[in-house]
Amino acid sequence: MCGVLGIFYPPVRDKNRPDVVTELYEGLIALQHRGQDSAGIITYDEMFHLKKGNGLVSRVFNEKNLARLKGNAGIGHVRYPTIGPGSVEDAQPFFVNAPFGIALVHNGNVTNYFALRKDLAENCLRQLNSFSDAEAILNVFADEMQSLGRVKRDRTCATVNRLPQLIFAAVAGVIKRVKGSYSVVVLIANKGMLAFRDPKGIKPLIFGEKDNAFAFASESAAFDLLGYRIVRDVRPGEAIFIDWSGHLHSKVIKSETPAPCIFEWVYFARPDSVIDGIGVYEARFRLGINLAKECLKQGLKPDVVIPVPDTARAAATSLAKVMGVDEREGLIKNRYIARTFIMPRTENRGLAVRQKLNPIRSEIQRRKVLIVDDSIVRGTTSKEIVAIVREAGAKEIYYAVTSPPLKFPCVYGIDMMTRGEFIARKNSVEKIRKMIGADVLIYQTYAGLIDGVSGGDKTRRFCTACFSGEYPTRITKSELTLMETDRYCVERLGNGSDAI
Repeated sequence: MCGVLGIFYPPVRDKNRPDVVTELYEGLIALQHRGQDSAGIITYDEMFHLKKGNGLVSRVFNEKNLARLKGNAGIGHVRYPTIGPGSVEDAQPFFVNAPFGIALVHNGNVTNYFALRKDLAENCLRQLNSFSDAEAILNVFADEMQSLGRVKRDRTCATVNRLPQLIFAAVAGVIKRVKGSYSVVVLIANKGMLAFRDPKGIKPLIFGEKDNAFAFASESAAFDLLGYRIVRDVRPGEAIFIDWSGHLHSKVIKSETPAPCIFEWVYFARPDSVIDGIGVYEARFRLGINLAKECLKQGLKPDVVIPVPDTARAAATSLAKVMGVDEREGLIKNRYIARTFIMPRTENRGLAVRQKLNPIRSEIQRRKVLIVDDSIVRGTTSKEIVAIVREAGAKEIYYAVTSPPLKFPCVYGIDMMTRGEFIARKNSVEKIRKMIGADVLIYQTYAGLIDGVSGGDKTRRFCTACFSGEYPTRITKSELTLMETDRYCVERLGNGSDAI
């Protein structure tokens, strides 16, 4: 899971605007929760200006390197690794010099990455210098632009009438060749800005506008900070191109039944964001109501409800109200510790939980505590949380989860791509309860998950592959096994092994 941002000030509309980099930097800060491994920005002012590196946005950028990122258009990215070892070479954005000069950022995961990489090397004569699938998408797009033939023969094809058709044809080629999930923002030198989503719309991408400026972002929270008005979401399979004069062109390249990732509402997105028309806070609030019903069915009578900050707060509020129990802040979060879900190693997660969460003993001692959490993946974090609350003097600990058991690998951009990572894969709820040390463990039902996120709208469809094993892009068992093997090999290569 990553965060993307693109901002474009058409020069013909306002030649006195300041450089776009200030808004890009501030917007990436708003998207920092989506990735803490690396960050990058590229801008354009007669030439590309690039700065990227490993670490948080505030560490990668400083006053000096921001000052050289000149230009009226730019794209930015925050990343945590799915494919690739997470080295600095994998940090986005990427750019190529021809045709025109193209820079690209992407959120998602290309499921046919290794086949695509081989095809680019053998048939397109394109050398990739990283294991980032964004670089593969970029080279496919550039190859499609060149293969259409018009670029080489006629550099004036960038006229208003011809360039959008060329770009949409190139996006159609990308959709045909690239499999998986991708929300992409592209900056084409001196020509304009392009954004497109995969046909299922698995990863979010929203379009905004203010004062003759345009923006694309993974979440609406970035627009709230920057003062952009939400125009709409980029539709699944749609491409939106804004040319250098500020004219908007859009086309649905390939229309399929939407299947946005439901884990955005469960965990990843900020609660103040709106994704595909569904408020994240409101969805989590409804999940708490549905989870409360499951707790009441099992006859739970806690003394206090405590959320695991921050993603479970909305659910804990509604759950406590339905159950008629007081909600308290029993766990205080150190906000300078990275999100434990996206940490790369189990031993890091366990230590980080202790560093991140500290109990308020007066709210826990001698009480029956109902802890509300958003999910259980490997069990490491929940086990540490139960231990922290137990050590603080809880009489009994009930652990309630706003999502169903996670059992299946995510191949679309969340870092749980191997089956062995799931505690629920081969363990019953009772066994998981014992493993994490809780007195009672209650999961959300699958029906409760869908109802909570959709708000009861039965026409809504989501990608729920990590819960149900049903992949919207039809991943076979052999493909899953191959992706697990390929990922393992790349990670070993990144650590200095000769696995490949």
